[in-house]
Amino acid sequence: MSPLPKALEVAIAELGKLPGIGRRSAERMAFALLQAEKAQVAELSDALVRLREEIGTCPTCGYFTDAGECPICSDRGRDRTALCVVERDLDVVAIERAGGFRGMYHVLGGVLSPLKGVTPEDLNIDMLFRRLDGGEFREVILATSPSVEGDATALYLSNLLADRALSVTRIGRGVPMGGSLDLSDAGTLRLALEGRRTID
Repeated sequence: MSPLPKALEVAIAELGKLPGIGRRSAERMAFALLQAEKAQVAELSDALVRLREEIGTCPTCGYFTDAGECPICSDRGRDRTALCVVERDLDVVAIERAGGFRGMYHVLGGVLSPLKGVTPEDLNIDMLFRRLDGGEFREVILATSPSVEGDATALYLSNLLADRALSVTRIGRGVPMGGSLDLSDAGTLRLALEGRRTID
């Protein structure tokens, strides 16, 4: 039997369902909320409710939005000839944070995974091809993760795109910045060598 009050135990259990949050982190969060001012807890509660009620999906690219088109699709200063295809919304956030890419995005909503029952019909592939039919894009960058499912999804899409007048590229993979070769696994080193390029 838990020595904690039931409401506290329930809060810890719910917080522990969040990705990356273990039991100890969930306990610290719950204890912090328990000791916070009621107004602060109410503001957090209100923000979480608004998050679910006000944030939707961009009808153009599938990214987060709280209005019609997302801020990226509505930004007329972006390069509308390059389309970066990603698995999830968080991938857009990561690429934008890294900087250097000023094109458009398309969020698939996952990757192909027969073992998990995820088929092409479960992803935003039809929406992707409707966008490509507009004829504005010249390059499609497949930025799925370097996993079995991510590679399978990239291969599947590249085969579908093969007959189009588009440059289809895949993001590079290999040794991370600041990484040490002797600490890299064999697969990472192999991909780094296969993806080598000339020095400008």
